[in-house]
Amino acid sequence: MSEAVLTLKGLYKRFGALEVTRDVSLDLRPGEIHALIGPNGAGKSTLIAQIAGALSPDAGQIHLGKRDITGLSVAHRARLGLGRSFQVSSLAEPLSVIRNVMIGVQAMAGHSFHFWTPIDRDERLLVPARAVLGRMQLDHRADTPVAELSHGERRQVEVACALALEPKALLLDEPMAGLGPEGTAHLTDLLETLKREVPILLIEHDMDAVFRLADRLSVLVAGSVIAHGDGDTIRRDPRVRDAYLGD
Repeated sequence: MSEAVLTLKGLYKRFGALEVTRDVSLDLRPGEIHALIGPNGAGKSTLIAQIAGALSPDAGQIHLGKRDITGLSVAHRARLGLGRSFQVSSLAEPLSVIRNVMIGVQAMAGHSFHFWTPIDRDERLLVPARAVLGRMQLDHRADTPVAELSHGERRQVEVACALALEPKALLLDEPMAGLGPEGTAHLTDLLETLKREVPILLIEHDMDAVFRLADRLSVLVAGSVIAHGDGDTIRRDPRVRDAYLGD
């Protein structure tokens, strides 16, 4: 078995008397999509925030490869290779698609570029930005302001921004949210291809997309993982049907 790219070990998180993460352990392996599913309020976004560094767990460890990143900042984790796409868009809408990706490269890489070099002509930003847009099939939209994109295209740009630094692991928080059938099918196809380059920890409520994409699933209910396994295992688990999937 390949060494895990991302590993969570016994994570706990409380807000006062409310325990929102309870002894959560899971891993993400090379070449896979690992889906994290569960009902609203299960603690999925809180868990992603701990992995990304926006929240600190009260106990437990997070490893990126062999590196313990539990105490590191969001920016430090990003520089080490942890990419993230947000549930709520953080794109700069007046700017073009390529400018958004270039700014992401600059900000997350932590480079100090010379102030007299125009950002839109800096090859250190342009080259990786163009490469990512090609992988996301967005070349033809490079110069389009984000404000003019469809919702589905914006979701693709958000993933492109996360990919700009060639992360070792990618966290995607509900990338299908708000997409119609055509947009969901297109993004699903892209993610199936993308996982060969970077493993993905996926939070998603679209169960058709989840069961098509996920190599493994973990089911979170009331802050605890109640089941791990492949799609067939999860579908058959009576605890999962009772808590989330239904009949």
